[in-house]
Amino acid sequence: MYRLLYPPMRTYLVVSGKDEETNIMAADWVTVLSHRPFMVGVAVSPKRYTHRLIKKYGEFVISVPTLKMLDDVWIAGTRSGPPSKLGEMNITLVPSKKVSVPSIKEAAANIECRVADARDYGDHTFFVGEVVDYTYYESVFSPRSVSIKVGLLAHVSWADFVTFEKRIYKPTERL
Repeated sequence: MYRLLYPPMRTYLVVSGKDEETNIMAADWVTVLSHRPFMVGVAVSPKRYTHRLIKKYGEFVISVPTLKMLDDVWIAGTRSGPPSKLGEMNITLVPSKKVSVPSIKEAAANIECRVADARDYGDHTFFVGEVVDYTYYESVFSPRSVSIKVGLLAHVSWADFVTFEKRIYKPTERL
């Protein structure tokens, strides 16, 4: 039934752990929870290696992939745990500014989070992260808008992804 709310949902990469324990997981269940303080939430199954790493280190990074990273998103979403998964991916891990978890150089943005809360709901844990820093490409994100030309990914179902079309629709009456 959850598929009734599903397609298409933005797809993200969740980076967790550090050093040889670093892992990357694809995730669609990511949301903004608060602007002040800036907080995000991500639902992760306790069966996932990422879950153990977020619990262990209390930090994670939400990376925003583009269409150019589709094969990496697929690997992150279908393979389990490091190091073999990371060896198959064409990404570059770079130090984050304020957390020990690395960021992904090729991602359009990286949002650094420290766990502020974690609660179990059914078969997932909802991790709430306070955003402590972020990096982004100005060619993708401006102070007032997002470039849809770069192909930000949305997940439709199993192996089906879409990007947002190149046209932006605006309401007739705007504030």
